[in-house]
Amino acid sequence: MTIKTDAVIVGAGPVGLFQAFQLGLQDIRCHIVDALPYVGGQCVELYGDKPIYDIPGIPLCTGRQLVEQLQQQTKPFAPTLHLNQEVIAVECLPSGELDIRTSTQQHFVCKTLFIAAGVGAFQARKLTVDGAQAFEGTQLHYRLGELASYTNQDVWVIGGEEAAVSAALQLVHQTQHKPRSVTLMHRRDVFQAAPELEKAMRDAVAQGQLQLQIGQLTGLHGNANSLQTISIATATGETIERPAQQLIACLGLSPKLGPITQWGLAMERKQLVVNTETYGTDVPGIFAVGDINTYPGKKKLILCGFHEATLAAFGAAAIVHPTRKTLLQYTTTSTELHRLLGIA
Repeated sequence: MTIKTDAVIVGAGPVGLFQAFQLGLQDIRCHIVDALPYVGGQCVELYGDKPIYDIPGIPLCTGRQLVEQLQQQTKPFAPTLHLNQEVIAVECLPSGELDIRTSTQQHFVCKTLFIAAGVGAFQARKLTVDGAQAFEGTQLHYRLGELASYTNQDVWVIGGEEAAVSAALQLVHQTQHKPRSVTLMHRRDVFQAAPELEKAMRDAVAQGQLQLQIGQLTGLHGNANSLQTISIATATGETIERPAQQLIACLGLSPKLGPITQWGLAMERKQLVVNTETYGTDVPGIFAVGDINTYPGKKKLILCGFHEATLAAFGAAAIVHPTRKTLLQYTTTSTELHRLLGIA
């Protein structure tokens, strides 16, 4: 099915969300596409629980709190989210519209496209052990996924970051779909997680609910593409083999520009070149905001991305509403903006 819309935003991080808000103020509705299964982008991935001090009017907030506030701000305009997928193809149509396709076969025809992809689409770092690819999607996962699939299984969670600790605890505390065993494995006994989360993990280990293995995965063993056991090089130098039917590899995420490089847009040092009047690229109707763009004096700050999104929305208004005069209005006094915001 083809979705016809005024605008598509690539990226659901803070700048992408604020772009949706600014488009709403211009009476432009939009759809947002993001490679992650949740909104927040780099801000949630890297700064989810870390303090941010340079957002105007907010002396202190975490990355997650900022994203929550931005989601609340965009609510009046109800942008449609399309998560866990990438935009893989962009084509200019003879009509002047843009034809956009995603990795999940989603198809858009839109008047404007906003690339707010930060430093690229975040993708899970893959397990590099020989034969791992054969089990991906069945017994090897890069996110926790559906809990029912781990019922009565020997589950190994691999990683030392918060995502791994959190996944292990969620599995341990299941009441319905309980695994036979849950083991958290990391190459060393040091974890990058919030203190309260690490304490909960240590308590679960002490109580025998969770097993902790210090070591590195070295082999996967099974037959007919069915994983049965894994080999581990322990911290003491020995190699052991243990039962395993499910692996959850939480090895972090890495940003990749991916298909953006193939869309025919002018680039400089892996960033999209834009003008500073509308933050448009060299292709009419395509804008780039946030860390993905470059121009003289560019600064990679969230508040700079907010400024870029504001001017890009004005640029889009001239395309989406060509017969209207685009006026500068203020949310404090404009009855039209109050109408759009749903303020009585």
